[in-house]
Amino acid sequence: MTLTELKYIVTLAQEQHFGRAAERCFVSQPTLSIAVKKLEEELGVALFERSKTRVYATPLGEKIIQQSQIVLEQAAAIKDIVSSGKDQLTSPMHIGAIFTVGPYLLPQLIPELHSLASDMPLYVEESYTATLRRRIRQGDLDAIVVALPFTEADVVTQALYEEDFVVLMDKNHPLAKQQSISADELSEQQVLLLGEGHCFRDQVIDACPKLKPSLDENRGKVRSAAEGSSLETLKYMVASGLGITVLPRSAAMPGRYSEDMLTIRPFAGEAPKRTVALAWRASFPRLQAIDALRQAIHNCGVGAQL
Repeated sequence: MTLTELKYIVTLAQEQHFGRAAERCFVSQPTLSIAVKKLEEELGVALFERSKTRVYATPLGEKIIQQSQIVLEQAAAIKDIVSSGKDQLTSPMHIGAIFTVGPYLLPQLIPELHSLASDMPLYVEESYTATLRRRIRQGDLDAIVVALPFTEADVVTQALYEEDFVVLMDKNHPLAKQQSISADELSEQQVLLLGEGHCFRDQVIDACPKLKPSLDENRGKVRSAAEGSSLETLKYMVASGLGITVLPRSAAMPGRYSEDMLTIRPFAGEAPKRTVALAWRASFPRLQAIDALRQAIHNCGVGAQL
């Protein structure tokens, strides 16, 4: 029994599909399948039930997979202990960020962090909150930047900054004549949203609850960008005249589209907002690296610092 085999069965239990699990483990499907079968033969039990459409853990397999997850987390903690014995600002730092933060923070963060810790190699990735949650627990990432609320056992979370939501629209849109826009007014508009799986989509619907009936009852009222779309895609769709959208302020800057085409309006009254936070494993011993990362994000000046 090896840590690699344990990683295979944990990943297979999460994906419930040999092909997707193999892709996540960066091996071929036959390699993963053979390894899982070998472990089952070694243990003398069936860990998974296989069907034509999915793979799922047996009752005993679920218990073994849960224990395997603990073993993998403890193995990651050993690596953390080793790293703590070295210069904390020279070992590689692996950082993750959600899709709606990464493009607007990382380009500023990377040079800022390099100026504070020039000898610390930096690896960054963007993904969904659920994926980042799993990867930090498994030790694949050292720290992640996510939107609150975010809670996870044995993971420390610290708020970094807040940023308001704003409405982005064509300059000729009727609402552009107003100085501010109420959340209720959006229910009568073609509002473009991110696809399912993005936490920012849920935050917008929470901030503008009258959008929810439109989503459920009248798909013609509210258009949703295809799942996996980015905030940049929404901006281009607005520039193409397909509707309006709600963005965090950091994402609402003009970018490649002409400043003469689009305009930004704040929400009336108290604007909806999100809080962006930094999270890391409580066992992660390189606190100097966490401090450097936190300071670099502060230096970027994104949002209202907390």
